[in-house]
Order: sequence, then structure tokens, then C-alpha cells
Amino acid sequence: MAKIGFIGLGIMGKPMSKNLLKAGHELVVYDVVEASMKDVVAAGAKGAASSKEVAAQCSFIITIVPNSPHVKAAVLGPNGVIEGAKAGSLVVDMSSIDPIVSREVGAALAKKNIRFVDAPVSGGEPKAIDGSLSIMCGGSQADFKEAEPILKCMGASVVLCGEIGAGNVTKLANQIVVALNIAALSEAMVLASKAGVNPQLVFEAIKGGLAGSTVMNAKAPMMLDRNIKPGFRINLHIKDLDNAMAAGHAVGAPLPLTGQAREIMEALKVDGMGDADHSAIVRYYEKLAQAEVKRPS
Repeated sequence: MAKIGFIGLGIMGKPMSKNLLKAGHELVVYDVVEASMKDVVAAGAKGAASSKEVAAQCSFIITIVPNSPHVKAAVLGPNGVIEGAKAGSLVVDMSSIDPIVSREVGAALAKKNIRFVDAPVSGGEPKAIDGSLSIMCGGSQADFKEAEPILKCMGASVVLCGEIGAGNVTKLANQIVVALNIAALSEAMVLASKAGVNPQLVFEAIKGGLAGSTVMNAKAPMMLDRNIKPGFRINLHIKDLDNAMAAGHAVGAPLPLTGQAREIMEALKVDGMGDADHSAIVRYYEKLAQAEVKRPS
């Protein structure tokens, strides 16, 4: 079993770190929120006072923090990983960030002979808890092979998509598809409700055909139950779509539907639903149509 450093114990990182402990790995952990650290330490991990301290004790270091600036701070900033890591260490960043930043971080670490893989995840909190995340990786074949057994303790699918940055390009593509699936499902469910057709039966009728998807199966029941408790928050999806738009602009790939989905989420954020699950996109369409999607009483 490996000794692993784990930095970032939020809604995703906490259950992911606990799955590594369950698999028998030794963990040294750090988070800026002390309560999150205490929870994971209680499960068997050893706490550290900084990212630097984590890296000084471990040659395999995982980071999963909210966005690009947080990755730069945790890895390259004062008391960051780069200050504590030994030459030859492997840093695996599982945050969902701008792929350009992944490449910048990888290049900065390479100057210190520290290896880097970007490995963002998809599946939200439920799949983080049950260890069935989809993990999309960018890096060298050799570094991926070293990381793969550890990543498989947290994910059901672990795929090398290309060089550093390719993991986050893949994650952005994933987030576009998820956002647009939820928006399309929302439109359809509101149409059914406004037209007087039971949306539960519409879901049952179409989920097995070409329109069916993992997104539909996960989010339609939430819409019908009027449940917007977050598995994946709108604020985080906004961050991902902002990164997707930036990446698209950088390479000359227009993303018109992504832009529309992004603005729908912004409207929900303004309405106070930034911390709601992204299935709350249905509330935007309900407001337009003055209709309500729910199971019949």
C-alpha cells in the first residue's frame, strides 16, 4: 500500500480520501477548513499543517481544490507542494480547471524534476462516495501507469486522454454535454407539464429510447421530486463552463450552446440558487412557462 498526500477535503475530496483509506493506503491530508481535516483524520488519516508539509512526507500527492487559482496556490504558492516535494515525486491534480493552467503547473513542477498528471473527475458527490467516479487523465504513459492503481480506488473508469492538459479538456467536454442534457431535459419536462401531460410518464416513456441518458436517469427523478439538494452545485458548473468557454476561445472553437447554458445558470445564481444542484435548471424554464414539474399527487 502507498503513502499518499491528499490536499483538498471538500464535497468531493473528503469521500475520495476516505475511499483511499478503506483501500488500505496511508494518508497525510491537508485542507484550509480545519473541520474537514478533523473528519478525515478521525477516519484514520494523519493531518498536516500545509501543502508543503504534506508533500515533504509523501512522494505521491493528490490535489482536488475548487479552481485554477486554488491549484496554483496549493501547488506553486507559499507553503505549496513545490516547496516540500522531493525530486521524482508525482503530483496528481484531480481539480477541474483550465487546461492551460494544468500545463503551466506541470511545466513549473518539471523544472524541479517533479512529475505531474491532471486527472479531473466526473460523477458528483454520490459517485465520489461509492468510488465509481469517471477519471480523465493527462500526462505521460509511465506516470499514468503509476497513478492508475491508486485512482482506481476512487473511480470505476480511469482513462489516459493524452498529454498534460488533456484530462481537463476532456472534463470540459463532459461538462458541456451534462449541462446541455439537463437543459434539454428541463425544456422537455416543462413542455409536458404545461401541456397537461404527466412528466413522470413522459420520463418513463422516453428513458429507454434514443433520448435516454445517464444524465436523464439521475436528474429527472430529482426534478419530479422538486429536490435541488446539491450533488453538483450550479456555482461549480458555472466555473466549469467559464473554463470551457476560455478554452474554446483559446483554440478558436465557438461554443454557442455552452454560452446559453452558462447564462441560464447565471440567472439561477442571481435568483439565489447558486448552491443548488444543477438539476435546478428546470426552475429557470418553469419561471419562463409559469408551470411546475412534479409528480402527480
